[in-house]
Amino acid sequence: MPVFTIETTYHLPVYRQRSYQAATAEDACRLAVDDDGWEDGSEDVDTSGETYVTGIWEGQDAASSGATVKIPDAFCETVQRKAAMFDELLVILREPARPMGLSEYQFGSWLPRALALRRKADAIVTGR
Repeated sequence: MPVFTIETTYHLPVYRQRSYQAATAEDACRLAVDDDGWEDGSEDVDTSGETYVTGIWEGQDAASSGATVKIPDAFCETVQRKAAMFDELLVILREPARPMGLSEYQFGSWLPRALALRRKADAIVTGR
């Protein structure tokens, strides 16, 4: 039976609470985001993200040295799957919105891609 080395990752939020003097809440947010000091940061283990696969290699203890295996979509980070799909959906949704409309040929090409993307979206939403 084959052996695979799997690298998994999860995001561990680190937060800080600081006060900023600014003219508006938006200005205060900009100051907070631009503030590079994290010496007073705290880990929030209660809200860590999902565990997802970030690497697969053929072989025992083969991280970064064995043959790379493509990560199945179902094991990639959900938020990244959704972000990647957004671009695909935007492209396909623009097609029927063209003022000239779709010809029968164009519709025949568009419909299978739209249905495939819908299945992909359904899989992401249901956690598959």
